Parts: sequence; C-alpha cells; structure tokens
Amino acid sequence: MARPSILVTGAAGFLGRRVASEANKQGCRVIGLGHGQIDVTQAWNRDVAEWHQGDVTLAALQACAHDVEIIFHCAGSASVAHSVEDPVSDFRRSVDTTLAVLEYIRLSKRNIRLVLPSSAGVYGHAAAGPLLVSQQPNPISPYGVHKRIAEEICESYATQYGLHCSIVRLFSVYGEGLKKQLLWDACTKLSTGNSEFFGTGEETRDWVHVDDSARLILLAARHASPLCPIVNGGGGEGVAVRDVISVLAAAFPAAPPIRFSQQARSGDPAHYQADISEAGAWGWSPTRHWREGVAAYANWFLEAAG
Repeated sequence: MARPSILVTGAAGFLGRRVASEANKQGCRVIGLGHGQIDVTQAWNRDVAEWHQGDVTLAALQACAHDVEIIFHCAGSASVAHSVEDPVSDFRRSVDTTLAVLEYIRLSKRNIRLVLPSSAGVYGHAAAGPLLVSQQPNPISPYGVHKRIAEEICESYATQYGLHCSIVRLFSVYGEGLKKQLLWDACTKLSTGNSEFFGTGEETRDWVHVDDSARLILLAARHASPLCPIVNGGGGEGVAVRDVISVLAAAFPAAPPIRFSQQARSGDPAHYQADISEAGAWGWSPTRHWREGVAAYANWFLEAAG
C-alpha cells in the first residue's frame, strides 16, 4: 500500500522538523514547505521526502499539496518579543498563512485534515492554576492576538464549510536544538558569567518537550472534524522560572548566584499551567519530565558551544 502523503509547513523549523520526523516514523510520506534548507539526500533530513522552499501561499500550496491527506501547519511566528517589535510581520506569518491553508483546503474540495499548532499565548494573563481550553482567551501580546485570530479562522472554516480541523495550544515547548527563548537565552548568559534575569523568578511556565508535542500534533489529526476540537499541550505542571534556571545553572558551576531584575517584560504573563485533560482523553500524556529534559538541554548547549 502507498504511504499516505502529508504536508508539514515550516518543516525546516524546530517544531516542524520534529513533526516531520514523527510522521515519517508513523509511515507517512512527508512533503515540506517553508523557509530554510532541507537536503533530502542527507541522512538526517530524510524524514522529508520532498521539500519546497518558499512562503506559505495559496499558489505554493496548489503546487505542492495536490495529493496530501493531512496538513500540519507548523509555519508561523514563534516569538512574543518579535511580535511586539514587528506586529505586521507577525500577523502575516500567523494569520495570512493560516488563511492560505484553509482556502487551499476549501477550494480543493477534498477532505484534507488540518492540524493547527497554536499557543498558550492566547490565554494572556491568568491566575495560578491549570488553564482550561474552555476559558475565554484574553491575549496580551500581538503574538497571542494573532494566534487567536488564526484559531478563530479555523473554527469559522470548520463551521461554515465543514473542514476537518483541530487545534493544539502548546505551552513552553523546548528541547535540544532550540536556539531561542528562555532556555537558550539563559544558557547563553550563564556561559558568559551573567546571571541576572528579567522578572521575579516566581513566574511559572508549563514545559513540554518537543518530541511529546510532535506526538500530540500527529494524534490531533485523528480527531480533526468540523467541530474543530482544541486541546492543551503541556506538561500539566506550573514550574517557577527560578527553578528552571537553577537546573540549568548546575551545568555552569562558575556562574555567579542567580539574580532577578524584578522587572517584567512586555507581553509576558505571570503564570501558565496547562489543563491537559482533553489531550489525556485522546490517550496522550507527556513522557519527558521537565527537570530531566532541562538538564539534558544544558548538556546539549555545552556540547554545541564547545
């Protein structure tokens, strides 16, 4: 039997590569679309059978997705800070690309399933405690607003046109190979003897390893429907930033004691913890505990820097 074909947008990115790898393991033929370089002749890139470099537009999709059964739309913005500095670019990367994917599916008149990896950023400020998918979104950054608009467009197309969609709201995705956001920035600072960080240290985040995230995204394709179900993807535990940086700092014995500036950054919420009961009902649970994963990340950083 022929391998089912799927499209991963953003397949050269941190999350997209892991989704492509997991899909390949599950027997899919992976087509990739996005920016960056993937040499399909190299062993470490063979998860992607066919690579198309360029923007995620209707024309690009018509050229490369004509026989796919599922689209995993992993392309898009991934930085709150960038969205604050350049909201127009962030809007285009999150909203315009999602609309192009939905229009392609609608116009194709085929039952292509869509999975949209979204973000906990749609929740905005929240009290300490698990965040439920039923809670009213209240984003506080352009990044969160644009992610929520992308979700709403998916919900609209699912309702209006019967498209089969599902949404995974990912919390703090991390893992070896990620060269941005808190873990990378903290390791970079610690490696140079700088141990002062924004905030109070008591802010909480919910960490989920990228491999667990990819498994959930693949699973979400089975549940895509015109009801457009939404699930949270997290570890289910709110972890203080101070504790995470302390685990990282153990790999840098020469670093001075950790200090916090007591100044929050624009667009950053105080607390995030995922209620993962909906994903659990699908049979998914995280396999990598944050403490083990963060320690492994610090070791990877030191090897990569050395």
